[in-house]
Amino acid sequence: MVVFRTNDGPVRGRRVADDVVAVLGIPYAAPPFGAARFREPLPAEPWTEVRDCTRFGPVAPQSAELPGAPSWSPGDEDVLTLNVWAPAGGTSLPVLVWIHGGAYTFGSSAQPDFDGTALARHGGLVVVTINYRVGFEGFGHVPADDDGTRHPDNRGLLDQVAALRWVRENIGAFGGDPDNVTAAGQSAGATSVAALMVMDGARGLFRRAIAHSAVGPCWSAALSREITERVAAAAGVPATAAALAAAPPEALVAASDAVADAYRRDPSSGHLHYDPVLYAPVADGDVLPADPLAAVAAGAGREVDLLVCHTTQEYWLMDAVGSSADVTTDEQLARFAAAFALPDGLLAGYRDLMPGAPVLDVHLAVYGDLLFAEYSSRLAEAHARAGGRAFMSRFDRRRPGPDGEVRAWHCADVPLAFGNHRLAAVEFLLGGPPSPADDRLSRRMLSAWAEFASTGRPGWPPLDATGSGPARTWAPDDDAARTPLPDTRPLWRDFDYRPLGP
Repeated sequence: MVVFRTNDGPVRGRRVADDVVAVLGIPYAAPPFGAARFREPLPAEPWTEVRDCTRFGPVAPQSAELPGAPSWSPGDEDVLTLNVWAPAGGTSLPVLVWIHGGAYTFGSSAQPDFDGTALARHGGLVVVTINYRVGFEGFGHVPADDDGTRHPDNRGLLDQVAALRWVRENIGAFGGDPDNVTAAGQSAGATSVAALMVMDGARGLFRRAIAHSAVGPCWSAALSREITERVAAAAGVPATAAALAAAPPEALVAASDAVADAYRRDPSSGHLHYDPVLYAPVADGDVLPADPLAAVAAGAGREVDLLVCHTTQEYWLMDAVGSSADVTTDEQLARFAAAFALPDGLLAGYRDLMPGAPVLDVHLAVYGDLLFAEYSSRLAEAHARAGGRAFMSRFDRRRPGPDGEVRAWHCADVPLAFGNHRLAAVEFLLGGPPSPADDRLSRRMLSAWAEFASTGRPGWPPLDATGSGPARTWAPDDDAARTPLPDTRPLWRDFDYRPLGP
């Protein structure tokens, strides 16, 4: 056992390798319940005795049960914790802070693919993974109290800011350099990172950012209010601050699930029918000034180096796990295009590039590009045009499998970049056991993350001032001769991302 001294009190971790110590479940803020519920995170209560930090802390309220990670149980309240993997004896090491994804509704820092041991050992990084409020607790709109006291939107983002502030104030005790911090995340975590880049409250807390499969755009304040009305009705309470604060967290989790299911079953419910994610950052003009893409394009966060990645078949994962609507006819595909106001000719362009493909495949390709690939690409390009340093990459690991092609889908890149691709818990994401070529791919991706976090140079040139430049393709080395993917980018030229909702 190894003891470290934080500003709040001493913590005891454990060796997970000869040269790495893991310190798990460290509180970075007070439990966000009771009088603190729906508020900005408050400082953790200090302690004097050595605190045992050899297990992950509780996850935020959610209904998800993720393989290898703890589940939330009613009564778990000390959910604002983080974990540190530190190379033994290191000093002034670069720091990578990981923000998990999960549709702003589920997920935790304890998922096996986020274990920081390999990055700490082979990348020479101090790795931090954080929990933050998700679902209604973290992103649901709460009206003002009767006395006019406001409850901030984007509480999950404020939790992330509090965690980054803890890192700045404490990471030196673990051998990390507080002036060399990279904020990284995937999916909802990637868009969180992009939001942090443009938030005044996060300025100066990190110097680099890694965004894998950033999803956009964010929500309008009106849509967030509408969802609160529906969730409150499903929970059987008025949509007031007092009633929502009195409702048990499990009641709001269940109500959110019920509302999402209702959207999923109702083809007339617009964009929420196709992937009913109820919560997202809100462009409230206060905590978050605007959608991250718009704010980055205007020059916010240009001092932060940015590394972006997306996968080439993002949305096939959502179809595989049954979380998206079935779109299998031309009529359904046209309704989908209308719900998102896609440009005229876009569907025909995809059909031309995918001759003979089933309607479902066209839908998955378009939706994956809409949510992830196009938004992520524009984020990097906009950052470069605004004067920032931006690097672009794409994950395209595909191969034949026993049940058909193994897809380069959403989330498949993360365990490889962490060096955790041989864990049993991630075999589904990778389409089965990895190959020696995957081992080599993982080493290349891990090294790129480590180099970027350390020096700001991942191993290929940045985009130029016009937003153009090379993009690194991540694929097993025995796939180097694969036929290039069709270029769909020109089809999105007339599409404009704006906050979703009325």
